[in-house]
Amino acid sequence: MPDLPSHPEPFASRTTPADLEDLRARLRATRWPDAPEDAGWSLGTDLDYLRELVAYWLDEFDWSAQEAALDRLPRFRVAVGGLGIHLVHARAVAPVGPVLPLILSHGWPDSFWRYTKVIPLLTDPGAHGADPADAFDVVVPDVPGFGYSDRPAGEPLDSIAVAGLWAELMDVLGYRRFGAAGGDIGSHVSRYLALDHPDRVVAVHRMDAGLPAVTGDPAALSPEERAWLRDATAWGGAEGAYAAIHRTKPQTAAFGLTDSPVGLAAWIVEKLRSWSDCGGDIERVFTKDEILTNVTIYWLTGTIGSSMRMYHANAAIAPAQLARRVEVPSGFSIFQGDIVRPPRAWLERSTNLVRATEPPRGGHFAPFEEPELYAQELREFFRPYREQTAG
Repeated sequence: MPDLPSHPEPFASRTTPADLEDLRARLRATRWPDAPEDAGWSLGTDLDYLRELVAYWLDEFDWSAQEAALDRLPRFRVAVGGLGIHLVHARAVAPVGPVLPLILSHGWPDSFWRYTKVIPLLTDPGAHGADPADAFDVVVPDVPGFGYSDRPAGEPLDSIAVAGLWAELMDVLGYRRFGAAGGDIGSHVSRYLALDHPDRVVAVHRMDAGLPAVTGDPAALSPEERAWLRDATAWGGAEGAYAAIHRTKPQTAAFGLTDSPVGLAAWIVEKLRSWSDCGGDIERVFTKDEILTNVTIYWLTGTIGSSMRMYHANAAIAPAQLARRVEVPSGFSIFQGDIVRPPRAWLERSTNLVRATEPPRGGHFAPFEEPELYAQELREFFRPYREQTAG
């Protein structure tokens, strides 16, 4: 293994022509499954749509252009906890007043890609019709096993361990005090940052509260919380097969998904559609280029298996950890199109809640679906905490 940089070093991804030709050859050689007539998306990924997407991937998608656009972001690699971590570190542009460092944590099935649209809105709000005083220094790392960060060679890391890495990363970058935000797995990572490093995190913003972790008597919950429990259980039965595989047998699925780009696309695209606020039309919120950029990152880095293994690690987190209350000031933006939306009563029970909103548009991938709305949510929530980052 090459020496890992102890200080952030500029990074640019470089895909070889041989890698792209291998991808095209595999796409051309796809063995397509059959599907019942008019099945659509009812049994999983729609065959007709995926054929259309793969034809575009083969003949029209320009990965070189997408890669060049990603490389215009200030990307770096640095050693943290013995692993090479890839990150975007974008500093505030023309700030007015104190700048708040903010670490954004992504989820699955994505990477730093989730925040690519929102980064300029946060670092340069004045150029986008917002108050320049709301500028952030933005840090967006790839979780180990995702994107361009290293894949752990041994046991996969859980959200608690990743939160510890992010605290160390912020030290490396020179930030003693900072804000944290995230969604999906990134919501859990942000939660543990606040739980385990309350002296470092001035406030934490999350898009979801995860599935409910109730260790006491459910009868003590409010009617709204009990309804949420029922809804979450029903959602898990109807939509949670992917997570059961990730938690229990991720390596079995990894063989096919790592070998077949069409299989990989099917696994990811169905979630982009199901979890976004697209009304059943995935291209209402994601273009083909955007979808395929996310999928191609997974393909070229070979990280679908390692990303799924994080579910296995998180499934082993002790219930006592899941039941801890976050005392750091907490905010939530529960977007209307997201999945398993928690009631305010649960947010108040489980956190030191200071702000909760329900933006009218956007789903599970809101930073990508509705970047302007998401940026505004972060600006408003973190505004009172900017003076607390000194020292």
